[in-house]
Amino acid sequence: MPDLQELIASSIKNYREGSIVKGHILEIRPREFLVDIGYKSEGVIPAVEFEDPDEVEIGDEIEVLLERLENDEGMVVLSKEKAAQRQNWEKIVGVFKGDGLIKGKVRSVVKGGLTVNVGVEAFLPASQIDIIPPKDLQQFVGNIYDFKIVKINEDRKNVVLSRREIIEQERSEKRQKFLSGVNIGDRINGTVKNITDFGAFVDLDGIDGLLHVTDMSWARLNHPGEILKVGQQLEVQVLDINKEKERVSLGLKQMQSNPWDKIEERFPVGQKVSGKITNLMPYGAFVQIEEGVEGLIHISEMFWTSKKSKHPSKVLSVSEKIRIIILDINKDSKGYPWA
Repeated sequence: MPDLQELIASSIKNYREGSIVKGHILEIRPREFLVDIGYKSEGVIPAVEFEDPDEVEIGDEIEVLLERLENDEGMVVLSKEKAAQRQNWEKIVGVFKGDGLIKGKVRSVVKGGLTVNVGVEAFLPASQIDIIPPKDLQQFVGNIYDFKIVKINEDRKNVVLSRREIIEQERSEKRQKFLSGVNIGDRINGTVKNITDFGAFVDLDGIDGLLHVTDMSWARLNHPGEILKVGQQLEVQVLDINKEKERVSLGLKQMQSNPWDKIEERFPVGQKVSGKITNLMPYGAFVQIEEGVEGLIHISEMFWTSKKSKHPSKVLSVSEKIRIIILDINKDSKGYPWA
């Protein structure tokens, strides 16, 4: 059995100002709760310090911070909120020393980023929200995400988070998995991420593949935007893979049969066909007779006279439909001399 001095020492230790102790709800009042911590007097805690005051019942056990043993009214000064903050801060420090990963709920938009509740208030810089910093930060408010704690200041109790690092790590793992399993010739699904003059970048769930404009369509394209838009879902074929540089070349037109296959059977020399003018040049006119199949009417095949001053635009216009005759087929250059 412990003697009286041990009990006194234990009592002094348990009721030291600044320590966290357990208490019980003794009385429920309109705006506050009376709490008994086993000391000679009780303490009062405002209802706003509880997440859901309506759920609190008499007898509930809670942990509180003992701020003062006695105020001017002879009551113990307690705080449930400060006890939680201290416990959460100790948790934050432990997580930071570990893998740094923690869940949190975005609370509000502030200058330069977002505030996030991870047990304590933390700051998420705009540059660390995503791989590409979003323009509308309000869309994140109220959502719960995984974050990585990248910096803490114990003196100021500041916490800095990053969501971007987690996304980059996930994408890196997906890239390695993708590259280890994909082969040239595979057909895969992706989403158009960005469009440039020379092609489009397609998100393959972790790695971006390049779809060059020359591999988009068998027909003539002036710009990728003519057939693609950002966010569009595509099924593409893998044309080339560079695992060291993590580069993937993609093809869209390869998903369709080559219109130049068996071209001589469909359009034999001497046959008259209909076509549409697609482009006019000083030396002639380009005509499309079916999607992906174009040929050239040389200027020498347009006029019976040889006046050099004449231009194809004198007799033809872009998009005009005309009748022509096939003079020759050159599959290597994929072009026709027509008349």
